[in-house]
Amino acid sequence: MALMNVNPTRMEMTRLKRRLKTAARGHKLLKDKRDEMMRRFVLLARENARLRVEVEQALSGALGEFALCSGVMDPAMLEEAVLYPARTVDLKIGKANIMSVDVPVIEVDDASLQDTQLSYGLAETSAQLDGAIEGLANVLPQMIKLAEIEKTCNLLADEIEKTRRRVNALEHVMIPDLQDTIRFITMKLDENERGSLTRLMKVKDMIAARDNN
Repeated sequence: MALMNVNPTRMEMTRLKRRLKTAARGHKLLKDKRDEMMRRFVLLARENARLRVEVEQALSGALGEFALCSGVMDPAMLEEAVLYPARTVDLKIGKANIMSVDVPVIEVDDASLQDTQLSYGLAETSAQLDGAIEGLANVLPQMIKLAEIEKTCNLLADEIEKTRRRVNALEHVMIPDLQDTIRFITMKLDENERGSLTRLMKVKDMIAARDNN
């Protein structure tokens, strides 16, 4: 550890003790913040993993249906059939605060999800295309929720790393440096006090010897 460049005085020691007390309190608060963010991050990560599996399974099924369509339909007709969106959704974008971290909140308007509009005639397309489009339309809310959770996890992970670095800096650098400097000043003051006492005793002996003569 490194000693701080300060004057070894009682006033300086009092100031450093106040800084040490503040640093110790900040260290505890940051550790508590880090631990709580880690707890919430783990919960969100589990939810993210579960939701991702569901979304990937749904997308895999829909893509499988599309693969079957491409084998029986003319490519130009298939492209024309999927040219226009079958479902639109109204979103309300907001934000929430998790341990001083602003995270996105995406609310889906359920009323806008009621109908799936097919832009092609059923006679010219295969039944698999209907299933593929329906599958993609149904998974849309889950994809939106997954995007929200993944962004939240990314933001929390960044803040956890920043907080971890601050905790380590306080725990391994600032607090030990303050403690070492306070010990050094204490030793210096004790040494100065002993020196002053020794000088006083010598002066006293000199005065006593002079009086005796």
